[in-house]
Amino acid sequence: MKIKVCHIITKLELGGAQGNTLYTVSNLNKNEFDAWLVTGRGGILDEKTKNIKTVFIDSLVREISPLKDFISFIKIYKLLKKTKPDIVHTHSSKAGIIARFAAKFAGIKKIIHTYHGFGFNDYQNFFVKHFYIFIEKLASSFTDSIIFVSKENIKTALKYGIGNPTKYKLIRSGIKLKNLKKEKDYSFLRKLGIIKSENSVIISTVANLKPQKNPEDFFFIASEIIKEGYDAYFIYAGGGELLDYFRKRTLEQNLEKRIHFTGWIEDPSIVYSSSDIFILTSLWEGLPRSLVEAMAFGVVPVCYKTDGVNDIIEYGVNGFSVEIGDRKKMAELIKELIKNRDLYSKLLENLKKIDLIEFDIDYMVRQQEELYKRLEK
Repeated sequence: MKIKVCHIITKLELGGAQGNTLYTVSNLNKNEFDAWLVTGRGGILDEKTKNIKTVFIDSLVREISPLKDFISFIKIYKLLKKTKPDIVHTHSSKAGIIARFAAKFAGIKKIIHTYHGFGFNDYQNFFVKHFYIFIEKLASSFTDSIIFVSKENIKTALKYGIGNPTKYKLIRSGIKLKNLKKEKDYSFLRKLGIIKSENSVIISTVANLKPQKNPEDFFFIASEIIKEGYDAYFIYAGGGELLDYFRKRTLEQNLEKRIHFTGWIEDPSIVYSSSDIFILTSLWEGLPRSLVEAMAFGVVPVCYKTDGVNDIIEYGVNGFSVEIGDRKKMAELIKELIKNRDLYSKLLENLKKIDLIEFDIDYMVRQQEELYKRLEK
């Protein structure tokens, strides 16, 4: 008998959690598992479900809506009662709460949740943050296995008493390492109208343009470095609610030849293969998959110290990390890398020595398969 696994995620937006969930559902061993997906509608990755058994629930949305949330709970509960999966595996904050309670009431034997980061953070109102923590603790009390993508997330869960530590498991957010082409390719720059000289430095990020990703600091850092006369080009690859706003600001400050907001790019490898330095200004993360991808391509990282960053960056060895919000320090480090080619070369050589096997997406799927089989014994 195959093990029936139902994955539930709030919405298929562009992001690591969504991409990894889609990949897992598609690539679980079909001789051993019968997997399907439940998600809200309207995500940019909805089209990726064409070859996946998928149930869309229109009421399942990211925003808090008591009526829609209750409707989603009822619909998921009824669906689980009808389909009777052996395992329900939830992802993302909203679905992680609603679907775990629905699974509990539906009598599902095994419930798993993956934290791709937390729904609470230090930028929230004290009472809002601690309400979310309370709900997470409640849902985790009947969760059979709790997966984290970074060691920092585990520390946070321990700090707030979320779940039983004996049920914790570290499974990295994976990227496709097999057949990865790491050669430099500057064709993408030509499409952007960038004429790279021998001394030009390409600095990029791959992220959604939303407040969490903090494009404001990216723009500040890029503007400061360009205005000081450095031969640098900045690329922000990603769509999102703030895309038009930052394109307008770039034009207003006559920086459009040096700062490029490209919009959504389906294959970010074209960005990494043309970049020298990767920066990440997120205010919070689980494990930034774009950072792992950049390092796999040999792009030197300079990032804010969000969860997961220090799992992989060794300061001054293979990159730099700075305190969240310290954009002046980040700008100084980037300028130092531009000026000091020996330092840059040292970091680049150390990058090439990193074994990223634990971040391989196929290894991630195999780990989940092993977990499912262990829970079903």
